[in-house]
Amino acid sequence: MNIPNVLPLTLGLIIFSFLINSVLIVPFIDLLYRLKLTRRKEAPKKGKVPLFDKLHDIKAGTPVGGGILVILGTVLLFSILYPLASRLGGFIQTAYHPGYEIFVILFTFLSFGLLGFTDDIVKIFGKGQTGNGPLGIAYGLTRKQKFIAQWVLAFFIGYVIYKNLGIQIIHLPIVGMTLELGWWYVPFSALIIVSFTNAVNITDGLDGLVSGLLLICLTAFAIIAAGNLDTPLSLFISLWIGGLIAFLYFNVYPARIFLGDTGALAFGAMLAVIGLLTGSIVALIVIGGIFVIEIISSAIQIFGWKFLKKPIFPMAPIHHAFLATGWPEPKIVMRAWITGIILAIFGLWLATI
Repeated sequence: MNIPNVLPLTLGLIIFSFLINSVLIVPFIDLLYRLKLTRRKEAPKKGKVPLFDKLHDIKAGTPVGGGILVILGTVLLFSILYPLASRLGGFIQTAYHPGYEIFVILFTFLSFGLLGFTDDIVKIFGKGQTGNGPLGIAYGLTRKQKFIAQWVLAFFIGYVIYKNLGIQIIHLPIVGMTLELGWWYVPFSALIIVSFTNAVNITDGLDGLVSGLLLICLTAFAIIAAGNLDTPLSLFISLWIGGLIAFLYFNVYPARIFLGDTGALAFGAMLAVIGLLTGSIVALIVIGGIFVIEIISSAIQIFGWKFLKKPIFPMAPIHHAFLATGWPEPKIVMRAWITGIILAIFGLWLATI
């Protein structure tokens, strides 16, 4: 299989996934409204209301849970269509054990999505307390519990990638070096997964920002996966792209639906895993450069508050800083998309040398 042979199949799957998700998303949005699964306003505060709360209270009442539809749609379509891939015009080919590779893909998508769902429940119903949640049950995880859960999942995924797929090297383009990490690859891959999980989640603060950037990143990695002759990953990315396009139509400003932490955590972790599976770690950091900038800006802001006792930026992450200085939300998103396209082109170049 080569790129020309797999191209008709992947493009067809993008269109098919887009059509299926386009049919489902409007009834899904209506369902979220009926179930009152919408973003809540921040609790009223005495005195001066923080700018962050003012900016986000404007979006109160918008349904949260777009990530649920994209995740379930992508997983179900992949589970049905992957066995039929050879009949649709492509040969199943991969450098790895296909069963373990598919396990890594689906486990990452679903497990981090479930973890993010606990955050969405809190945003919808308020802070979880024992016995005071929906149906009288406890819900929600503390920040520390969520962070620990991310690391546990990431270490497990990294172990499977290392042990069962045999991946343990990092290619450094331009300098032409290849680093063999051995078992150190497991904590390294866990760090990459946790970092991108939180980077994408932090970036998800403006209408259309994350979903548009993800489409750019996934398009680049679809090309890389096809060049690596990785059929399972190519098919999965294609179906994911189709679902994201349908979602983005309703997520651009002013958004009719939000991705939610269900989608943000799952998508961030999965983007990192795609970088690991394609052996394109450096390209991942470049292609996902906006996400990297966002999480670094948050880290710098935390450093300022903790050690300098003052903020470095008006707000953090960086997209909120631009918003605080008066930039309109669509302008920030468009500029981020343009920057993301340039970074994706540069990352593709790095992945090919």
